[in-house]
Amino acid sequence: MGSFVPDSSSYELHTVIGRGLDDLMTVNLARYKPTGEHVAIRRIDLESCTNDMVTYLQGELHVSKLFHHSSILPYKSVFIAENELWVITPFMAYGSARDLICTHFTDGMSELTIAYILLGMLKALEYIHHMGYVHRSVKASHVLISADGQVCMSGLRSIFSLIRHGQRAKFVHDFPQYSIKVLPWLSPEVLQQNLQGYDSRSDIYSLGITACELANGHVPFKDMPATQMLLEKLNGTVPCLLDTTTIPPEELSMKPSRSGADSGICEGPAAGVAKHSNGDHSTASAGHPYNRTFSPHFHALVELFVYLSQKSHKYFKSTDVDILFASCQIKRRASEALPELLRPVSPITSFAGSQPQDSPSGVASLESGLSHLDVDDWDF
Repeated sequence: MGSFVPDSSSYELHTVIGRGLDDLMTVNLARYKPTGEHVAIRRIDLESCTNDMVTYLQGELHVSKLFHHSSILPYKSVFIAENELWVITPFMAYGSARDLICTHFTDGMSELTIAYILLGMLKALEYIHHMGYVHRSVKASHVLISADGQVCMSGLRSIFSLIRHGQRAKFVHDFPQYSIKVLPWLSPEVLQQNLQGYDSRSDIYSLGITACELANGHVPFKDMPATQMLLEKLNGTVPCLLDTTTIPPEELSMKPSRSGADSGICEGPAAGVAKHSNGDHSTASAGHPYNRTFSPHFHALVELFVYLSQKSHKYFKSTDVDILFASCQIKRRASEALPELLRPVSPITSFAGSQPQDSPSGVASLESGLSHLDVDDWDF
């Protein structure tokens, strides 16, 4: 867990940066008094939790003790303070990938930026799958980026173990609890809940959805009712990257629609003309926001992700995409490259060099920085 003291008096609570669990959880920015380090604290009202929810949280905390990987958000300390469960995690100064696309990259990130983020996610998923678990909640809001460009995955509450009675099961038939907000990212086999079940490859499908979310600026299927979404996925409707190769030229010359009718999805691998949407993006002065071209490698990668779980028995590893990412020229570590790629965005703690961490003006500066981010969905 780390060396953070399990005592609420050692933490100075500041602004609220998120809520969750039907408003039973509050996420606070806080300062750890012994070192002055800023942390995020999840405070969960245990008295208002049902027995099922407490069991659900216990499962997450059990997993957090088992996992030790640089690409997974660490839990620094967990303890009870009066009637609340406090979970202490590092404060990720760039927020989540979802925050970034909502506030700064509304038409999607660059291919190179996405490549670094996806590689961090792949490292985390490789570890999780090696440990015998399925994540089941892979999405941009569960990808956090630290001030030094480290990519970490969070969202462990829906994680599920394949280990049963000392043996590793081949398939899962359990449907994740409290998963309403994650439905667009879930694979068809998770949603279908049939006798065939699903396995860790369903996380790779979710990774493909997340890749589209990062590239297009919104998640595919976002405007569909749950039943329609299920039917579309079971019928082979798949997400795609929105660019000059997938949007007809006549649509690129028109003013972008705000209807978000089909949220950037394609009608299966054999479809002659894919259907698309421009989401909620505004028209840029330079023209259509999707008048860009992603590399064939990136398109092939997304296709690999979304078809792997259903069409292939091959187990996926991050080394499988080396050639697909060759065009991105990934030669530096994410910690070196991401801060440059995310400019003009700067980490929220960038004020610290000019203000003491315990000064009132320093805290005010930090809270002012937070006010420019869409952090309502931070879910550590």
